[in-house]
Amino acid sequence: MTSSATPSNAVSNAVGELRALLGDRLSTSAAVREQHGRDESWHDGHDPDAVAFAKSTEEVVAIVKICASHGVPMIPYGTGTSLEGHVAALHGGVSINLMGMDQVVTVNQADLDVTVQAGVTRKQLNIHLRDTGLFFPIDPGADASLGGMAATRASGTNAVRYGTMRDNVLALMVVLPDGRVIRTARRARKSAAGYDLTALFVGSEGTLGVITEVTLRLYGIPEAISSAVCPFESVAGAVDTVIQTIQSGIPVARIELVDEISVGAINKYSNLDYEIAPTLFLEFHGTDASVAEQAEMVGAIAGENGGGDFRWTTVAEERNKMWQARHDVAYATVALRPNCRLWASDVCVPISRLAECILETKKDNDESDLLAAIVGHVGDGNFHVAYVVDAEKPEEVAEAKRLNDVLVARALAMDGTCTGEHGVGYGKIDFLVAEHGEAVSVMRTLKRALDPDNIMNPGKIVRL
Repeated sequence: MTSSATPSNAVSNAVGELRALLGDRLSTSAAVREQHGRDESWHDGHDPDAVAFAKSTEEVVAIVKICASHGVPMIPYGTGTSLEGHVAALHGGVSINLMGMDQVVTVNQADLDVTVQAGVTRKQLNIHLRDTGLFFPIDPGADASLGGMAATRASGTNAVRYGTMRDNVLALMVVLPDGRVIRTARRARKSAAGYDLTALFVGSEGTLGVITEVTLRLYGIPEAISSAVCPFESVAGAVDTVIQTIQSGIPVARIELVDEISVGAINKYSNLDYEIAPTLFLEFHGTDASVAEQAEMVGAIAGENGGGDFRWTTVAEERNKMWQARHDVAYATVALRPNCRLWASDVCVPISRLAECILETKKDNDESDLLAAIVGHVGDGNFHVAYVVDAEKPEEVAEAKRLNDVLVARALAMDGTCTGEHGVGYGKIDFLVAEHGEAVSVMRTLKRALDPDNIMNPGKIVRL
């Protein structure tokens, strides 16, 4: 969808200057623009007027200054794997593709940190670190860029043990909307010096500036890793196992819920033979003795809650196959209804309310004619609902919206959040006031202070 709302002369002037700067790394082709105007979400795409492919912070500065001088909007772009319309050019403008900025700048092995350019992906980083004995644990499933993961405050399957991007970003280099470059912090593990600008830009979704470098925490690769699969008689039993595991202080690395609809989809898509039942996928990190002990303890808890055969393995090939199937669950679910689309939503609630929230949501889904599956990073109270929708049937679109609205309202009523990790983009912007109230006015004040002309990814997070 073409959606430029910027005066055509301003755009053409900016494009002319950008072409002089970048040459053939400035594209106005329809195919390239369309690719950069949508992400992997349900939400409609909106094409930018042009796409600028940057290779350095200095080039980003030059691009930003040109766009700012003409009042042309800018939309930072990584791998395009976001899920709430983050990269849609709602007001046209220039998409700034950062994937050419793909250098690992510095690995500080002794300090357990690394600095990378924004276009480095998480898999690329871990391949680079392979011989150091270190790794970066945040795993949202997609091989997303680390700049994009910082911008969307990404999370994933390892968050229950290692935290989210919020917990693992030490510092950022950011190009502000007027072209100034700031570094938000040093590499020290703690600081009481001034406002926490790193936290401000982590999760800002490109609305306050363009992240060009990221400094991250690293961790030692565990001596031993074991993974397990356990089916349950009910969703309640599976969720109770999660809650009791967390409350017992067992340092589980991953604990994922996959409902029976998702298990059936995984079996078909990944050629597996899991029992069709609510299922937990788990992973334990530590020494050989500790991972065995953790698995036995969780197995005992599962048995008390209606858990079936608790199968665990330390074989890397088997573990990788299991987790790849979990990461492919979205594709597996939409494959159940060919020619349909996936509307993926997520919420997060305090873990004490998790069972209630999931069970009520599942009841809503079961009473609907719409196919909807539940999976989740339940160790931290976060779960996803995947609605499979025929976009050509307005009644299905309306039903998915209704179910999503009910889901979010339920999570907020439980003192949860409208999104645990997908972010706001423009897909969940209408829920922000309900969640934050007057605090949204403070967000608008920050946005206006840093981006008075509203040219950084306008229409996302807050409306001006």
